[in-house]
Amino acid sequence: MKRVLLATVLFFLLADGFSQSLSKITIAGRGQVEVFAFALPENVQLYLTKDGNILKWGFDKYIGYQENYNNDLEPYVGRVEYYTQNDDVALRGKVKYIGNILITYYASYENDALKGKLKAIGPTSIDYYLNYDDEACRGYIKKIGSLAINWYASYENADIKGKLKNVGATLLSYYGSFEDKAYRGKIKSIGQYNITYYSSFELYSGSMKTGNTVMNVGGVKYYIKNY
Repeated sequence: MKRVLLATVLFFLLADGFSQSLSKITIAGRGQVEVFAFALPENVQLYLTKDGNILKWGFDKYIGYQENYNNDLEPYVGRVEYYTQNDDVALRGKVKYIGNILITYYASYENDALKGKLKAIGPTSIDYYLNYDDEACRGYIKKIGSLAINWYASYENADIKGKLKNVGATLLSYYGSFEDKAYRGKIKSIGQYNITYYSSFELYSGSMKTGNTVMNVGGVKYYIKNY
């Protein structure tokens, strides 16, 4: 009986530990990050912008069936709580609990570049580049838990600077301003996977020619939009 109880406790501890993971990164047609998606229990997804603001959250009915290409979420009918007028001014009105997951934010007395931004999803902390960092990545996400997030610096090619460079050990590259205008600035590779596009002289100009719109690299799913 004790073994069964211990196994049950360990199961829920492990489930909580992995239930706030970075599940998907959506990249728009010209290479800009649209969404960092986090998986919560009960098939709930939380969508975060690159500068740490919650875009939306809700139940993803597509999980386990097909890819959610439009990032559509339905209202979550479980426990939802919000910070009240008695809380710090930077937190008031923001979502506090989604199910049993506590959502915290940087308070008004913290660094000006951080206050009001998402601080943690459950035990998963989120850190950001500050005002003394390179201007191309100021205010952007720097770390998700232990996962380092890097961006191309302001001295890089004009169509590359400010774009996502690394997610942990996974390198992302892009077509620069010297490339064909049909795919200039678009994602070129993610890790070992390459992507090509139809040129401005071809039918379907700018559309993906080779590669996958959805790929799993380094434990993270990437969704590459064509627009």
